[in-house]
Amino acid sequence: MAFGHLFISTQLLTCNFQLIKMSIPENINNIISNIPSNVKLVAVSKTKPNSDILEAYDGGCKVFGENKIQDLVKKYEELPKDIEWHMIGHLQTNKVKYIAPFISLIHAVDSIKLLKTINKEAAKNNRTIDCLIQIKIAEEETKFGMSVSDAKVIFENNLPELSNINIIGLMGMASFSDDKNQVRNEFKYISSKFSEFKSNYFSDNSIFKEISMGMSGDYKIAIEEGSTIIRVGSTIFGHRNY
Repeated sequence: MAFGHLFISTQLLTCNFQLIKMSIPENINNIISNIPSNVKLVAVSKTKPNSDILEAYDGGCKVFGENKIQDLVKKYEELPKDIEWHMIGHLQTNKVKYIAPFISLIHAVDSIKLLKTINKEAAKNNRTIDCLIQIKIAEEETKFGMSVSDAKVIFENNLPELSNINIIGLMGMASFSDDKNQVRNEFKYISSKFSEFKSNYFSDNSIFKEISMGMSGDYKIAIEEGSTIIRVGSTIFGHRNY
């Protein structure tokens, strides 16, 4: 009986050691070492404390993504200024002014109204802000994004007036599904639209080159289908804190 307890205790110690061993920087390095060099990793730090972000930062990660304006602004003010901050969540037009002075990339632009607001706030701050057009592909009603036809209207009619914006590519979120074929087909669709838009509207524009798709559960499939930016949270930091 005592031997059994000793065996179980040894197993627990081994498990605890393995948990301790996999630090946040090690998780980041593990991802980076297994993705192509042209793919950018955005560490999704939403709900995570500054201590976790600093651990990732000290480990060499300088790109972080947030989905709430209040948290994003607070973390920008409190953390090192060489961090590249990405807004990855749905953005309301009345909140753009709070991040316009510092944001590096806005992923989820889903309307011409939002684009015009970003352009206006960028001009006020004497900046040009990089943006991605979010194309809706997922089946869930909760997912945001614009239709392909709406994106075409913007590319055909509105680009000249958006002088303080760089549209550098597309963003998409796959359905939350265990069906890997469905997820792959959704990513494949985004990649095909990227190629179409690149050919039709940005053939002479080297800036239009990014596809942001793929999160912790599906980023490997996304990369296989052409993603150049992946947004990874739980694989780096563990499960979300609520």
